Amino acid sequence: MARAITLIRSDSLSDVAEYAYAATAPAESRLIFLAGACPLNEDGSTAAIGDYAGQAAKAVENMRAALDAAGASLQDVISTRVLVASTRREDLVTAWQVVRDSIGDHDVPSTLMGVTVLGYSDQLVEIEAVAAVLDS
Repeated sequence: MARAITLIRSDSLSDVAEYAYAATAPAESRLIFLAGACPLNEDGSTAAIGDYAGQAAKAVENMRAALDAAGASLQDVISTRVLVASTRREDLVTAWQVVRDSIGDHDVPSTLMGVTVLGYSDQLVEIEAVAAVLDS
């Protein structure tokens, strides 16, 4: 299947970041804007309480389900924003590593942010994403 995404790298920017610095999608692509994927179980309870990696994994799982419902996959994601309720860089990195590993070589432009609080009780991680698909 043809992909709509083109990841852009620049030799004038550091290669330390584990993601492309920009991405494009052609005009004929359908953009999919996902609400923040939260680490919620089917019954609405928060998964993996106190566990940054566990919550990141559940948020990725829920993001995959939302993408699937929209006719897309992780390979169609064009950008992400990972929100982590912590002031500790180690917690952000823990959550990021789970997200990064789930995306693999499709290393889209991403933002990793520490925030004060998220919307659900005991929630530590949330992942926003935009995807682009070519409908044939």
